[in-house]
Amino acid sequence: MASCVEELHFSHIHIPVTIDQMIPVLPAGPIPAVHGSRLYLSNLDNMIGARVFTPTVYFYKSNYMSSNRKPVTKTLCDALSRVLVPYYPLSGRLREASNGKLEVFFGQEQGALMVEAHSDMGLAELGDLAVPNPTWAPLNYRFPNEEPYKVLDMPLIIAQVTLFACGGFSLGLRLCHCICDGIGAMQFLAAWAATAKTGTLVTNPEPCWDREFFQPRNPPTIKYRHPEFMRIEEGSSLTMSLWKSKPVQKCYKVSQQFQAQLKSLAQPNDMLGCSTFDAMAAHVWRSWVKALDVKPVDYELRLTFSVNARPKLKNPPLKQGFYGNVVCVACGTSPVNNLIKGSLSETSRLVREARLSISEEYVRSTVDYMEIDRPNRLEFGGKLSITQWTRFSLYESADFGWGRPSYAGPIDLTPTPQVCVFLPDGSAECSGATVVCICLPGSATHKFTEFFFYV
Repeated sequence: MASCVEELHFSHIHIPVTIDQMIPVLPAGPIPAVHGSRLYLSNLDNMIGARVFTPTVYFYKSNYMSSNRKPVTKTLCDALSRVLVPYYPLSGRLREASNGKLEVFFGQEQGALMVEAHSDMGLAELGDLAVPNPTWAPLNYRFPNEEPYKVLDMPLIIAQVTLFACGGFSLGLRLCHCICDGIGAMQFLAAWAATAKTGTLVTNPEPCWDREFFQPRNPPTIKYRHPEFMRIEEGSSLTMSLWKSKPVQKCYKVSQQFQAQLKSLAQPNDMLGCSTFDAMAAHVWRSWVKALDVKPVDYELRLTFSVNARPKLKNPPLKQGFYGNVVCVACGTSPVNNLIKGSLSETSRLVREARLSISEEYVRSTVDYMEIDRPNRLEFGGKLSITQWTRFSLYESADFGWGRPSYAGPIDLTPTPQVCVFLPDGSAECSGATVVCICLPGSATHKFTEFFFYV
């Protein structure tokens, strides 16, 4: 099966980028918020893991210098200004209320930020555009001396257009996760792109704010243990081995054939079966633990991943066009020894059980848990987190009029070395492959590759 997995490599380069102008982008028309207005954010929006900006980059090889082309920055600014009317909460700022929760506030500072930049390099000099590359970081604007994880009093959309010498360009986008989850972000991006492409406002579906849908119950009722939020003292070698040295970002292209074979091998011995995600997540988790040689072997590890809860909400259903956070964190647990010596099917059953545990009541219980005992720090003890971007329409949502991007996705996973991301393959042949990106200590990369290639 190894021939169905390909290790991807990226170039270690320096990208010289010059900032040319900073453009505040305000809504193009009246919005239903005035100076001093506030908007409620739900407990799902307030999760500690959502208090970040999600950086992505989109590359376009189309020649923006051609005489028949629309000017890139102006086109994107004009379209964003139009879209910010129905998506007006994205023109506000976050602030902390007296109860410690975040809310959207409309004060003196408003609007999104568009940055125009240029580079004397050509896109061809950036290496393989199919592989997330940490050295692309200059293509996403950060304020001078910006603190890590800062979200308060920041523009909620920070976009950077970088024009390359070859005529191609990139769009670096930082979108505040408190305002929208991945599916919500794709809904917003699709509206922005369609508006830029057509020159007229396009919103399909109409955006829906309605964060009060996730108001906690009175009194709050917690019906589950919620192991995903438990504070665990690190009693293994895991965290130290991951954080004591600079992690290395590794990427692998996993063919559709490998995924199908893996799913077949991962089927638990029952009638329920498992999904491709269950099989892939189980295989990554086992390979990761083996490569890191975690001790002691009786230590309990956690695998967490986000589950889109929209289909679970029936009573009442969520309104169409809702773009806030509707994800629950599923959590599977296992002793180290079971992951190393147990079978793939046993691990995939754990993943499946965690995935299927997310119900409408689990969502409500999560909201109530956050009301009573909201975690104020990220918990890394014994944990690997998998983020599934394959379900997002990254490429389909990002045609602003210059065609489909040649790459769409994240850049750098190394700031959070206990995260693995599943990405759609953006190659022209649309092979159905998945790109798996993970961070590891340099000493464990060879072992992980060996375990990952062979089941």
